[in-house]
Amino acid sequence: MGNVDAAAARGPRVKGVAARAGGWSARHRWAAVGIWVLFVVLAMGLGSAAGRVDVKESDQMSGEVGRAVQIIEDAGLKDPAGETVLIQSEAGSGPVAGSKEFRAAVADVIDAVQGTGEVTAVTSPYTTKTISADGHSALVQFEMRGDAETASERVGPVLDAVAKVDAAHEGLLIEEIGGASMGKTFNDAFGSDFQRAEFSAVPVALGILLIAFGALVAALLPVALALTAIIATMGLMGVVSHVQPMSDTANSVMLLVGLAVGVDYCLFYLRREREERAKGRDARTALMIAAATSGRAIVVSGVTVCVAMAGMLFTGIAEFEAMGLASLMVVAVAMVGSVTVLPALLSLLGERVEKGRVPFLGRLKRSRRGGADGESRVWRAVLTAVLRRPWTALVVAAGALAAIALPALGMHTQNLTLDQEFGDSLPIVRTYDRLNEAFPGGADPAQVVVRADDIGAAPVRKALEEFRRQAVASGASKGPVDIVTHDAENVAVIDVPLVGGSDQDEAVKSLDLLRDTVRPATLGKVDGVEAPITGQVAGSKDFNDQIVGSVVPVFAFVVVFAFLLMLLCFRSLTVAITSIILNLLSVGAAYGILTAVFQHGWGASLVGAEGVGAIISWLPLFLFVILFGLSMDYHVFVVSRIREARLQGRTTRDAIAHGVVTTAGVVTSAAVIMVAVFAIFGTLSMQSMKQMGVGLAAAVLIDATIIRGVLLPAVMALLGERNWYFPKWLRWLPDMTHDESYDDAPAVTAPARGGEEPERVGV
Repeated sequence: MGNVDAAAARGPRVKGVAARAGGWSARHRWAAVGIWVLFVVLAMGLGSAAGRVDVKESDQMSGEVGRAVQIIEDAGLKDPAGETVLIQSEAGSGPVAGSKEFRAAVADVIDAVQGTGEVTAVTSPYTTKTISADGHSALVQFEMRGDAETASERVGPVLDAVAKVDAAHEGLLIEEIGGASMGKTFNDAFGSDFQRAEFSAVPVALGILLIAFGALVAALLPVALALTAIIATMGLMGVVSHVQPMSDTANSVMLLVGLAVGVDYCLFYLRREREERAKGRDARTALMIAAATSGRAIVVSGVTVCVAMAGMLFTGIAEFEAMGLASLMVVAVAMVGSVTVLPALLSLLGERVEKGRVPFLGRLKRSRRGGADGESRVWRAVLTAVLRRPWTALVVAAGALAAIALPALGMHTQNLTLDQEFGDSLPIVRTYDRLNEAFPGGADPAQVVVRADDIGAAPVRKALEEFRRQAVASGASKGPVDIVTHDAENVAVIDVPLVGGSDQDEAVKSLDLLRDTVRPATLGKVDGVEAPITGQVAGSKDFNDQIVGSVVPVFAFVVVFAFLLMLLCFRSLTVAITSIILNLLSVGAAYGILTAVFQHGWGASLVGAEGVGAIISWLPLFLFVILFGLSMDYHVFVVSRIREARLQGRTTRDAIAHGVVTTAGVVTSAAVIMVAVFAIFGTLSMQSMKQMGVGLAAAVLIDATIIRGVLLPAVMALLGERNWYFPKWLRWLPDMTHDESYDDAPAVTAPARGGEEPERVGV
């Protein structure tokens, strides 16, 4: 007799946490709703009072880049927002830097930017020797007054002044670029992009839910639960940020994950309650069955998703740790809300949950259903074919996913350059390219932050000058190499334009020359001197290296703990193993699609991703964690329904058929919502956001169709009774299963006010 048969033979089982919570909430519905509202209000109040501590720049990365920022912060130095004006004539025909016309343009630029009152430390190219080798390009450099973080808000008048000078000198191209000007340009062009995507996600989800339920009240419940969970988590993030700093990125990821799981959990619960009422159950019994079945699936899924999100805590990158913790919290809050306040609301609403029905949608839904149990005719047809020839279905589906995943073997990750991230859609990107061409590496120089016991000591001064000389002599830089010394703080900052410019591979070779050859031969020979090297290229390389180094521990943690949770909650070694394999297939297919589209350019024009040529370095690990969690969400729900049917006495094949077709509607609805929301982010202008949106949308679509609709039933059909195999040597593990066989449950009469519900439900 199989493990499930043995479980059924043991008789009535004590109901689980979800059933207990649902029963209590149904009996004390106003108290449950009041406690939830109070929790949300208190969380927001505490978060507002505590304030949010954001991740500092020095916490973003470990290693050299983080150490360089830490030295600057410890010294109390403020890194000003540096700006550059490129003055350029057409090579071979235009005026050169020594001409009267060119000098007049330089003087006009200096006068114009100084006249705004917003700048300081203006330097002439004739003083700093920032003139290109061909003499057709020169740089006027200056710094923005005030805080660098707000410089983009004050750079407008400076940009306008430079534009007027450009208009007055027709033979020359005069353009400004720098941190402040780029920040303003990107905020003006794309600043509202991400916000619009976040705001449009809610109405999109509501519209799909309205189609799924055909009733306004039923559609509003999942959105309301998700939004209150998100609001509460935002408050909790403020409190937790004093231990683990948070960020705007973590907030946005939390919103996405919260909306996805909050809607999913409520959808699972609500659809089961409606299904039981459609079978003729009274409202009380239907609610208790939903609590014990879908409620338990939500708890198992929620804990599994939390474990997956916790994987980000092992990256050692503060931004990822913030995202992981924020996502974990919102999943936990949504899970608790789904098994507590949702049953209370359903008990309060009763039949009114069907209010606001749309007649046409109701007829459309009924035409697609196969009976009172809500079975899908489409998925019934697909499943019949799969169960008739499971080997064929397995080979075809697995082969297709393997082919889709194949391009991922050659995946190349990097931090995207400016032109990769934004293309040539903005004039400032073309300015960036022109500056890098005329002054290789000048747009993003490496910075050597030197700290010494006495920065003015003769050996240190000599080493600084020798570093300057060897940086050029080694071929790492073509100069000019600038040194700024802060005597009072015993710190010096060396700006080194790297050979390679915007070519990341070549720039990294120049960086390695500085770190491995030039630095040890110069600054490295002076006792008591630290000289970490930072900058855009160094930050990109070190970040990529750290991400790659954290892949194994993150993958191992997520996979091992997800396996253990599935083993304990389903008490089946087979189910645990197949769960992991199927979810890894889903992630692999997503990687393959990303690589094919964004790296190789196959179909890139369809999503506006031509010429990117690489995957943003943080995305593969981020996708793995998010997708593994969301995939387990569906998997737990489907397998729980199959196990429930098996406990009711059906054969394994019949249980598979029943479990898949009765969950197909809710899984499809949940997947459509997630695909639609993620696809919104695939329309954004920033390639990193586009890659995230396309990767998530494609993976969820594959997971809800090929994985859950074809591969899962095919594998389980081939395994038969071995699906429930649980070896004797593992039976010492705690039993976290609960009896879900409620098909023959009698109607449960609501107890008198103040009465206690029976300890066991439906048995």
